[in-house]
Amino acid sequence: MSAAPAPAATIGHIVAVEPGTQFDEARLRRYLHGRVPGFDGDMAVSQFQGGQSNPTFLLTTPDAKYVLRRKPAGVLLASAHAVDREYRVTRALFEAGLPVPEPLVLCEDLDVIGTMFYVMRHVPGRGFWDPRMPDMSREDRAAIYDSANETLARLHLVDHVALGLGDYGRPGNFFARQISRWSRQYDASRTQDIPEMDRLMAWLPSAIPDTGERTTIIHGDYSFHNLLIHPTEPRVAAVIDWELSTLGDPLGDLTYHMMEWFRPDGVDVRGTLRGADLAALGIPSAEDYARRYRDRTGFDVDPTHPFYTAFNLFRVAAILQGIAGRSRDGVQTAGNAGEIIQRIVPLAHAAWASAQEAGAS
Repeated sequence: MSAAPAPAATIGHIVAVEPGTQFDEARLRRYLHGRVPGFDGDMAVSQFQGGQSNPTFLLTTPDAKYVLRRKPAGVLLASAHAVDREYRVTRALFEAGLPVPEPLVLCEDLDVIGTMFYVMRHVPGRGFWDPRMPDMSREDRAAIYDSANETLARLHLVDHVALGLGDYGRPGNFFARQISRWSRQYDASRTQDIPEMDRLMAWLPSAIPDTGERTTIIHGDYSFHNLLIHPTEPRVAAVIDWELSTLGDPLGDLTYHMMEWFRPDGVDVRGTLRGADLAALGIPSAEDYARRYRDRTGFDVDPTHPFYTAFNLFRVAAILQGIAGRSRDGVQTAGNAGEIIQRIVPLAHAAWASAQEAGAS
């Protein structure tokens, strides 16, 4: 996951290709010619800056724009940066009519640009890191939030077996498996001792609320920075960055998405809705947002339990620790790793505070 806002489509600052991520552009152009319908002519390459996961590039030709996602070079954690999985799930969802960029070609030949990659069609749109969306009207803000809610509900109602994704993940015990996964990856990337992370790893497995469990496709990083909003209309045009997608409990997506309401100040560049005048902004309360999701899906869930805040803050901290580990090992995909790493300890403190609210001691 890119816990920092991930670059894709039109989200992120576009810069020249950064040192360490260059590739043979002429060879790529020859590869895409004839494999991507309509791909022709000269190709200019630029890079989306700000993400820490799969380096992402904008390919501009005289007639069209495309987005390329590749694995970073170097030694990687197991199961991370699986662009082939991204391609597979977005292909299935695109064909099912979900709002995702159209994937065009997957290249597993490492001789082309040095790593596996895929190319998708560029989707124009607006991205929001600040959930208060200060430049939007109250009416558009309300419509965007409702569209995000409706899009997430649509995703969770998709018949993944019918789409050929029955083997896309392991059903059952979602939160237990997630806690185990991110605990392992935190330990594998550990660069400092953070007592709160150790306490969380000990407490979280036994504190999972007993709510029953469903299995759906989940995005894994469903937040406004991964939603492209139509350039002129207040609706979701595309959901991007599917690196963490899998089969799992839809509560994983919903509670992570709803961190906008519960995230403490100062732990994430995306900000928070805490303390905001939601009625004046046209943004629903957390309770109303959850109710809309329940009405659309029929799932009887309560995403406001403090366990979920503790879990999601812990998960983000563990993901950022992975960035710290890659930086230590010389595998870094953007220049702001140091700034991101500084958020790990505040996230761990905030996660433990939520755990204490949920009964940890």
